[in-house]
Amino acid sequence: MTAAIVPQNRMSQLGIPFLIVSVVVVMVMPLPATLIDVLIAFNLGTALIVMLTSMLVDEPLQFSVFPALLLVTTLFRLALNISTTRLILSEGVGGSVIETFGGFVVGNNIVIGLVIFLILVVIQFAVVTAGAGRVAEVSARFTLDAMPGKQMAIDAELNSGAITESEATRRRKVVAAEADFYGSMDGASKFVKGDAIASVVIVIINLIGGITVGVVQQGLTVSGSISRFALLSVGDGLVSQIPALLISVASGIIVTRAVTERGGGLGGDLWHQLLQDRRVLGVAAAAMTLVGLMPGLPRLPFLVMAIAMAVAALRAEEADESGEDGPTRDLTPERSDDDDLTIDLQVEPLEIVLAPDLFDLVDPERGGTLLSRVSSLRKKIAMEFGLVIPLVRTRDDTTLERSTYVIKVNGVEAGRGELPPGRSLVLMPGDSVGLHGDVTVDPVFGLPAAWVSSDVAEVEQRQGRTVIDRASVLVTHLSELVTSRADELLSRQAVQELVEVVAATNPAVANEVGGEVLGLAELHEVLRGLLREQVPIRDLTRILEAVTARARSSREIDELLEAARGALGPVLSAQVTVDGAIRPITIDPVLEQRLIEAVRTGEGGAFLALDPVVTEGFLTSADEQILAAERLGHEPAIVCSASLRPVIKRLLRAGRPRLRVLSFAELTSGVPVEPLGVITVELENA
Repeated sequence: MTAAIVPQNRMSQLGIPFLIVSVVVVMVMPLPATLIDVLIAFNLGTALIVMLTSMLVDEPLQFSVFPALLLVTTLFRLALNISTTRLILSEGVGGSVIETFGGFVVGNNIVIGLVIFLILVVIQFAVVTAGAGRVAEVSARFTLDAMPGKQMAIDAELNSGAITESEATRRRKVVAAEADFYGSMDGASKFVKGDAIASVVIVIINLIGGITVGVVQQGLTVSGSISRFALLSVGDGLVSQIPALLISVASGIIVTRAVTERGGGLGGDLWHQLLQDRRVLGVAAAAMTLVGLMPGLPRLPFLVMAIAMAVAALRAEEADESGEDGPTRDLTPERSDDDDLTIDLQVEPLEIVLAPDLFDLVDPERGGTLLSRVSSLRKKIAMEFGLVIPLVRTRDDTTLERSTYVIKVNGVEAGRGELPPGRSLVLMPGDSVGLHGDVTVDPVFGLPAAWVSSDVAEVEQRQGRTVIDRASVLVTHLSELVTSRADELLSRQAVQELVEVVAATNPAVANEVGGEVLGLAELHEVLRGLLREQVPIRDLTRILEAVTARARSSREIDELLEAARGALGPVLSAQVTVDGAIRPITIDPVLEQRLIEAVRTGEGGAFLALDPVVTEGFLTSADEQILAAERLGHEPAIVCSASLRPVIKRLLRAGRPRLRVLSFAELTSGVPVEPLGVITVELENA
């Protein structure tokens, strides 16, 4: 196959330029009548191909070479006019094609020939060319004016994650190609206009020149010269004007085409849009029947048309009932063949991968709201935590099982679930008696649930059960993963951008970051530590003030983190304050002193160098107190000394990552503290 394609490409690369150069040669070299007949046939065939191509393309950009082709075909017709003029005036013949048009088509009548020629010129010049030129001008203007808006729309879809970077690049190229195409068509339409004018002028010159040659050089009478040369000149004009009219029609079709999803070219669009409504066809058939029944008019033509329209109406009705004329649209983003592989190598921080049957969730035309909800989620997390999470890329994957979605964090699967189309998730309070659906587990909190149909969901909602739609299930799952792994989503570049925002209002504080006082990498670790413990970083100015002040004496990450938490004490206290009081779990003072003495510092930070029995006893007692607080309806939190807080949090993180551990220094003064329980260990037995 490769060997067959290469010669064809070389032929097109070398043969087409050779033909264009040959057009110029035809203008100056005399050609025999036989060769001129071949070139005239070639001109007519080329015009037919151009017009048919313009009708069969689905969108104008598929025939983007048309403006340049318009110039070439116009130049070729003018070169033929020069050759035929030379042949007619020098030898008094024009070839078989011209003589046939001059004799058979116009009946050897110069007046009829001139009238037909002038009518064709008027049709081409005043109707087709003028209209196509105006449409091309307006299209070029509107396309250029709309270009910035289209580019912004592409950027917005890219930022929302609706399309990939390669798809955005492809769409930008299409927008630029549209602007170039319609701009070229605006100029190329002037070629057709000039060709129509040149045709009239050439015929007039041929008539005057033929009569002059016949009378002056060949000694013929005026009537003899007209009989010999005028019919040939008119035939020449008709032969060149018909291909010119076809090219003009093709130009008008190209600039007036609108992109449709159905395909099939102009014929398919006309068939489906003009003959798709049976009501229109039925009324038209009735009207034609009434006209045919009017006295004095021939009935047969009108009744035949009425019968044809009635048959078309019946066929349209059958198509509607079968539901075959509803187009389907592939929502999978297209990927061009020349995508840069480096783009595919990039790992997306956040990514939602959907099975193909779930793409209705992102299609607004089918009621999909997933993208808008994800955008709202990003704003919500930014307002709560001060973290602008990366763009969430959404794509499909044909390898996934039906109704399955996967959420990836930094390219690694972090969560997976199912969203059966046409179903809603009902959370079951413990019993599923009378519930008709597929029993499952809530992918976020692990609660028992069931997927039920929409009608069953309405009944369950009226009975007081919690009903969640498919998009909400996915967004809630995404929110839970983002919140629990927010520290992984905070990049160093994002930290730099946050510091630049602070620099706009507090340059004295922000300028200390990145220098000798505090490195950007250290600030990055501190902010990640805060997010890991569900501490908002919105008040970055106060965080920077506290961290830079502590960094002058120590640059240990744990100490910098505690300094930041100390500055955010009111925020931390507000997180555990309920009904105006803080109800924490405390540690027995004797045990706490023993734990403080066991604190050691290692490469990974501070840790407890305890006897395994003491560690096990502490974890067991802490778990008992936490469960007791949860049974009372409280969200548990542990309060201890500032030096002990980091190691206690690190010790309990594996089993209870969301457990809040505060130091006494972080509690707001004036807020009453009412302990719920005390963690104790029998140290003597240990």
